[in-house]
Amino acid sequence: MVPADKTPYTLRQTTGTLAEGAARLAGEIGGTAVEAVLAQANRTGVRKGASAALGTMNPRPPEWYAFDTGDQDTIDWYPQGLTCGTDSGEVGVPVFVVSWYFKPAVGERGIRLTFFSPTTMRYQHALLVEAKPDGSYGPIDIHAGGIAWYGDLLYVADTTRGLRVFDLAHLLDLRTVQRDLGDPQKVGVIGGKFNAFGYRYIVPQSDAWTVATPGARFSFAAIDRSGAQHLLVTGEYDAAGPGGRAARYPLLAAGGLDAPRDCFTMGADKIQGAVSQGERWYLSQAYDAATNGRLLVEEGGQSTVRPFPIGPEDLTVQGGRVWSVTEFRNKRVIFGVPL
Repeated sequence: MVPADKTPYTLRQTTGTLAEGAARLAGEIGGTAVEAVLAQANRTGVRKGASAALGTMNPRPPEWYAFDTGDQDTIDWYPQGLTCGTDSGEVGVPVFVVSWYFKPAVGERGIRLTFFSPTTMRYQHALLVEAKPDGSYGPIDIHAGGIAWYGDLLYVADTTRGLRVFDLAHLLDLRTVQRDLGDPQKVGVIGGKFNAFGYRYIVPQSDAWTVATPGARFSFAAIDRSGAQHLLVTGEYDAAGPGGRAARYPLLAAGGLDAPRDCFTMGADKIQGAVSQGERWYLSQAYDAATNGRLLVEEGGQSTVRPFPIGPEDLTVQGGRVWSVTEFRNKRVIFGVPL
């Protein structure tokens, strides 16, 4: 990790009408808690399932959780970002949150979240939306390569723009206002009915942090709670060379971000996720759907390489482990390895 100019990662808050639109939608539908979503979650994961994701990894992770058959097999949705209840610091149950992006040949269904309980192995999807002040809303077409949860706020990486913000206090349950979930092929308010492609839960975007000048890229996100000053970590995927950067922002107590504290060139290609613990860095390096990735660990100028599964993405820290999620079809797991 070589210090770099942090100026390109300067962000400005660009709320616009996002907060107004989110507040109106929340007023019409009403919010629920993450704990309540997990209590009625409608899908079941498999502890130590989808072991093909591990490839030749040795030793294997002490723990991993696979998504169900439908989510393993789909070619439309791909896991990308990962965060957890420890990052938030406020949720009352163990939980992982995963972002997925939609990748079909035609059409657009945006990005979704998965709330996954490692205790019950049950999980639930929710659709992220952009709401307008007039009460309408629609999908968000971004890659969502990384997510970071702090307090009630979920920061989602938006590759060339910066970070989108979603308030998980506005996790909205469509069942509170209507018996069915609307048309599974439509999104928005149509004929007085709320539609979200068949999803029961939606979360409207409430804020945004946008790059002041073009140039920086936002491919992943994480939270570093290891010091007195909590930090948001983000940075860029570089497919061709070792020029990818990672930046860290102090997180403000009332929500929001301060100016970037520092920035580094990571010195490795194909970094899909990064998280710091003080001056120790963990970098997730991925290749193709048949090749194991690597976990790169650097501290004080010393680097080590650890085995990792196939297709590792974003990183988070919980329970003395660094966790990631894998993206490839039939190889989709949330897994943790010791720090």
